Amino acid sequence: MDAAEFRRRGKEMVDYVADYLEKIEERPVYPDLEPGYLRDLIPTEAPCEPESFEDLMQDVERVIMPGITHWHSPNFFAYFPAASSYPAMLADMLCGAIGCIGFSWAASPACTELETVMLDWLGKMLQLPECFIAGTHGHGGGVIQSTASEATLMSLLAARCKAVRRVQAVESERSESDVLSKLVAYTSDQAHSSVERAALIGAVMMRKVPTDEHFAVREEMLKKMVEEDKAAGLIPFYFCATLGTTPSCAFDHITKLGPLCNKENMWMHIDAAYAGSAFICPEFRPLLNGIEYADSFNFNPHKWLLINFDFIIPIKKQIRFRSLKMWFVFRLYGLKGLQAHIRKQVALAKEFESLVQADNRFEICAEVILGLVCFRLKGSNELNQNLLKRITKSREIHLVPCQLSGRFVLRFAICARTTESRHIQRAWRHITQLGNKSIIASVSQVKHLFKCIQSSWCGACNGRGNQKYFKLCFYKFVSILFNHFKLKGEKTFITFYLQIMSCFT
Repeated sequence: MDAAEFRRRGKEMVDYVADYLEKIEERPVYPDLEPGYLRDLIPTEAPCEPESFEDLMQDVERVIMPGITHWHSPNFFAYFPAASSYPAMLADMLCGAIGCIGFSWAASPACTELETVMLDWLGKMLQLPECFIAGTHGHGGGVIQSTASEATLMSLLAARCKAVRRVQAVESERSESDVLSKLVAYTSDQAHSSVERAALIGAVMMRKVPTDEHFAVREEMLKKMVEEDKAAGLIPFYFCATLGTTPSCAFDHITKLGPLCNKENMWMHIDAAYAGSAFICPEFRPLLNGIEYADSFNFNPHKWLLINFDFIIPIKKQIRFRSLKMWFVFRLYGLKGLQAHIRKQVALAKEFESLVQADNRFEICAEVILGLVCFRLKGSNELNQNLLKRITKSREIHLVPCQLSGRFVLRFAICARTTESRHIQRAWRHITQLGNKSIIASVSQVKHLFKCIQSSWCGACNGRGNQKYFKLCFYKFVSILFNHFKLKGEKTFITFYLQIMSCFT
């Protein structure tokens, strides 16, 4: 491919991408395939001779697109957002064309320096303390990582090194291996699994701190665990706080936890992978209060700041010119444009929350603070698992679950940049329709169960059919179901009783 063909194919690819994104809503959001589908669709070896670009693009539709989960569809409500924008795509093209490997300043000065300046821009957008800003003195500043998992690992390794040096400065006779065997780290029982993996890689103990009724870590519980471990001869050295947990977007109380960590010489790292972007909005910035106590902080601009994936702040030097994407997005959207995007998605989450609250068959399972709504049908875990299976099988929208206090919960995250109110309304209609089917299926199982009980009772009564006793049994049976579905209120019970009765008439 020479420059002339590249120009022509490049224009074709831009048209293909634009058409894909404009019409993405027409595609099933979730693929209907079995694992291993792709191997039989392509040759077992690479071609010896060059093939045509036309054939390649035909195979994109034939082979690749059927196996894509369309994360940027307005019908995608799973996980968290994976940001995408046209300015970031253009910057990605330029990044690929420049192709520099930025492992040092000399390897590509602009690559190193733009990263430093862009992360200062970002730090100022977040109103971070001055100690987090590089400025011209180099005392603070951020760097770009490939994933939040790597950022957490780097913070733990830095904390481990600092702790070993601190202990050996006082007890020079202690070996590094001896100190490492006594180090203990802490994180929330709601923290992402990558935090625990970081401890495994770092070869240190990690304890999970139980959370409160809002799924957040409080000072009292961490303090209790730290005191217990110190009494046992261990060395508390690291706490990873979470702002915006993966299951429910809960926020640890860092304004109280921070002073405790500082007092105990514990490194406090803050993982705000999803929620961090929202802190550019003044109304959400108080959620970051307490950052002044932290030693390190990471979040993912690729989740909510319209910067395409492989872009996480902070820790470690990049090897690609990824700061170009920040530069393009920040300049072409401006702070106000990014704030408007976040506010719109939070408003859409609130809209969905209000729909759930208006339907007494469903319940909200965690406080809705940003763009995530945790909800479920009132009833058993099995009922909600059945609902999610129906949603996934339909392929009209895509959700994923979580576990909160032992309950199976559905997560509804506002993800796509193009999601509008009509998508929320349509998703809710779809969920309620499938919810009805799940409830009917559940009641059908109940009906079968009761017939079995009725048959056993009739046998025990020699078929005499004591109607009064039958009604008493039925009333007790409905009461058990009422409690099983965790319903409340006398009027609700009467309605529920009549609904169950209708299944037998």
